[in-house]
Amino acid sequence: MKFSVSRDQLLISLNHCQGVIEKRSTLPILTNVLIEAKNSSIKITATDLDLIFTNLTNNIKIYTEGSTTTSASVIYDIVRKLPSGSEINFNLVNENKLQLESEKSKFNLLCLSPKDFPLVDENFNDNEFTIDSKSILKLLNKSKISISNDETRHYLSGVFLEQTEHDKNYFLTAAATDGHRMSISKTRLNSKINFKSIILPKKTIYQLISLLEDQETTIKICNIKSKIKFEFNNNILISKLIDGKFPNYVQVIPTINEKKLEINLNNFLSSVDRVASVSTDKKEGVKFQLLKDILKLSVSNPNSGDGSETLEVKFDHELNISFNSKYLIDVASQIDGEKIIFYLNETASPALIKDPVDKDSIFVIMPMKA
Repeated sequence: MKFSVSRDQLLISLNHCQGVIEKRSTLPILTNVLIEAKNSSIKITATDLDLIFTNLTNNIKIYTEGSTTTSASVIYDIVRKLPSGSEINFNLVNENKLQLESEKSKFNLLCLSPKDFPLVDENFNDNEFTIDSKSILKLLNKSKISISNDETRHYLSGVFLEQTEHDKNYFLTAAATDGHRMSISKTRLNSKINFKSIILPKKTIYQLISLLEDQETTIKICNIKSKIKFEFNNNILISKLIDGKFPNYVQVIPTINEKKLEINLNNFLSSVDRVASVSTDKKEGVKFQLLKDILKLSVSNPNSGDGSETLEVKFDHELNISFNSKYLIDVASQIDGEKIIFYLNETASPALIKDPVDKDSIFVIMPMKA
């Protein structure tokens, strides 16, 4: 195998591989990337057995076709430190040694046989639909903040995706909850799709977000049994799904919250962040003391002191309620408009939070005990 490739092109591909590979894998082959040079293209693949990422780079100068595997972290580190715009020449000297040359730099990397690299060969073409990248990115970003870290409830450690119907319109809806908060977001589909409800693992979600952040493209999605495939712009991501039953999230959405609290988003975000600085333990929460058109935010910590700020708001009631400051900041960071709106009921009742600009996303936060 012998080929030349632009450092900048290769770096993009290797960078995405870092999010897939497990650095401390007990199987040495899983810490490697598979490099295949064929038909004027190089294909780079990384996997941890649950997740497979493949990137194809076209229009490459290939002198000899072939394949090998080498350490993902080592080759990434070398390529990252080479000058931007430089050309890299690769030469597989023998089965165990890959030579890398660029300008005055020369490296010999150890290799493992590509025959030992685990690959999936399954037909995903039965259940296929397309969606634009901005839509799926929005769903994942809005919902990911509520993913649970509790390993005992594995079915909550991802985002639930399902097709929903409302007023004869079809939507792809994402939901996540950790039992203390919940995020729901949906995007309209052009037509009904053949899609079974799934739970997408957290690692897959963050890898997909990383891949899509700078993309404006159409994604082809298909799922079979316990796996799902995302395909776009010469990238393929195949993931195992979480096996389990996601709770009925619709019945958790508050329906009687009529006390509307309207706040300027930037003022709210800054104030919560400042008063929460006093607290070393987020479990203490931020207390809302609400009067007509006035919100007093306060935090009190017996070990570090206390802090408070007052905001002008739109509110026609009186209410005292407390929330986890991190939950508030997480939700506020996903609001697109200039205002954040809380729908409240009683001190011990969950809050429903909406974004006036994005009618397809809602958030629910449980209050903390006073």
